[in-house]
Amino acid sequence: MVIAILILYILSIIGIGIYYRKKSSTVNDFVLGGRSVGPWLTAFAYGTSYFSAVIFVGYAGKFGWNFGVASTWIGIGNAIIGSLLPWVILGRRTRVMSKHLESATMPQFFEKRFFSKPMKIISAIIVFAFLIPYTASVYNGLSRLFGMAFDVDYSVCVIGMAVVTAVYVIIGGYKATAMNDFVQGIVMLIGIVAVILATLNSKGGFSEAMNQLSQVSTEGTVSPNLNGGFASFFGPDPMNLLGVVLLTSLGTWGLPQMIHKFYTIKDEKSIKTGTIVSTIFAIVVAGGCYFLGGFGRIFVSEEEFAKIGSDGIIPKMLENLPEILLGVVVVLVLSASMSTLSSLVITSSSTLTLDLIKPAMKGKLSEKKQLLVMRSLIAIFLALSVIIALNKNALISDLMGYSWGALAGAFLAPFMYGLFWKGVTKIAVYASFAVGVGTTVLHMILKPTGDLFGLSLASPVNIGMLTMLAGLIIVPVVSLVTPKLKKEQIDSVFICYKRRVEVDVTEAISDNE
Repeated sequence: MVIAILILYILSIIGIGIYYRKKSSTVNDFVLGGRSVGPWLTAFAYGTSYFSAVIFVGYAGKFGWNFGVASTWIGIGNAIIGSLLPWVILGRRTRVMSKHLESATMPQFFEKRFFSKPMKIISAIIVFAFLIPYTASVYNGLSRLFGMAFDVDYSVCVIGMAVVTAVYVIIGGYKATAMNDFVQGIVMLIGIVAVILATLNSKGGFSEAMNQLSQVSTEGTVSPNLNGGFASFFGPDPMNLLGVVLLTSLGTWGLPQMIHKFYTIKDEKSIKTGTIVSTIFAIVVAGGCYFLGGFGRIFVSEEEFAKIGSDGIIPKMLENLPEILLGVVVVLVLSASMSTLSSLVITSSSTLTLDLIKPAMKGKLSEKKQLLVMRSLIAIFLALSVIIALNKNALISDLMGYSWGALAGAFLAPFMYGLFWKGVTKIAVYASFAVGVGTTVLHMILKPTGDLFGLSLASPVNIGMLTMLAGLIIVPVVSLVTPKLKKEQIDSVFICYKRRVEVDVTEAISDNE
């Protein structure tokens, strides 16, 4: 039954890729879907790119173990800070300015917004380098569930997922990805609700599960004497919980693969509809994942945890589900993972092609050749991420923490301020790049220990959150003391937010006549 469901799902997503093959004949179609993607597809593309096996397996397991049901706050933060606010604050302005500047990628946006080709090259390198570990983390989470369901070797799962993703993305481009994201999103919505109900029911229902969780000792946490801490409102470690909420929520404001979704919006109405749909999707999927993970301690003992680690908690919770539900879980996580993976590879391949290779060719790369290069790079990018993913001992949460920390730490502040404020300077942008990437790399090398205001400095998640907050301070401060862009340059950028409209009036005689 599980295998039949899986085969049917794989055939359907490949079929969608084949259907959209002829509708991806230009670079604009392949990368942006012709900037004509409707609200529901855009909203689901945003949500499914946001939530993958990284969330369902890695983060839900680890932070559910650390914080109990209070980890549900992470999902709520993802919905409000990570979905609702970006659509409201960034959505329209991103669509308008990116179209005005004719930018298809975030590096192109930086080049044309700040009149700097070196900035495009540097940001493109950052995108490519730090999307790879994130992609590896997506494979990692999915493969653990496949191993549980089918007893299939980890490396076979990784390679198989890469091949299937490559087929439908290379063939159909962004429109195929968006349509598959919609289908995958529906699967995720239905699947997470069914899995939560079935899992809690195995412990006697919600009330009984909460009762069991309230009896778990908080010994070994920062609040060892907090009775019922894992069933409490803010959990045993609220400060580190806040760090996770901010990284996983605020990070979407500066991630290239997330911002890319706003480039493709069809019209004003699509923004309003997309905002509502995307937020509801996040509440159900992210809130559901973290809520489920919060009960991990009543399914997994301390001794078992020492053997399987945080990435093994969710698979352990689900291993006794009925076969039909196990099939739903596999397709659920496959859907979440492949949608995220397809978004990552399109972002990376388009960035390298349009921002590095095409300029280097100096006009010698035709539209047809650009498409060929992008499709080839998708295959190369997937191969590189497979190599990293085969190191299955790497924690999912660490891989994602480093990736989001570097990318959002570098890009969030200059991108957001750049949409709204004429006063952002080139030096401020470079300073944000340096802090985001530099802090992440130093943390990877030095692996510090200790706490800062109750936040563990050993956690890549907390370091990523701190780099984002640092960028939000650094960019305006540096901009105030460094040379500004020329007035005519900046005016030519921001003119996109003004449109002259002539309106007929019925009064033919003015007051002066």
